[in-house]
Amino acid sequence: QVQLVESGGGLVQAGGSLRLSCAASGRTFSSYAMGWFRQAPGKEREFVAAISWSGGNTYYADSVKGRFTISRDNAKNTVYLQMNSLKPEDTAVYYCAASYGLLGTGTDINFYDYWGQGTQVTVSS
Repeated sequence: QVQLVESGGGLVQAGGSLRLSCAASGRTFSSYAMGWFRQAPGKEREFVAAISWSGGNTYYADSVKGRFTISRDNAKNTVYLQMNSLKPEDTAVYYCAASYGLLGTGTDINFYDYWGQGTQVTVSS
């Protein structure tokens, strides 16, 4: 069993930056592929970024490529999402997720076994 707790969300102006963190419980964090998803009001949850267990492979949605960076610190059981040049359309609840599986691109929501409770990101124009 893995518990995931996101933090770092908030209100920011367009063009600003935020860094989200996702802290995981358990001693096997380094075995999990990790992902970030987001869900805006009235929309389906969508893929944002994913990272392999070693951090050696990362994948991004086209909408965030070049602006967001996913990273992990296995010693701290934490995965991060650095978000720069934020846009109003980035406004959503952001969720982190963990998977036992071998990371392909990590875009499939069904790939993930555990989910956090989410953190709100609001970007004002």
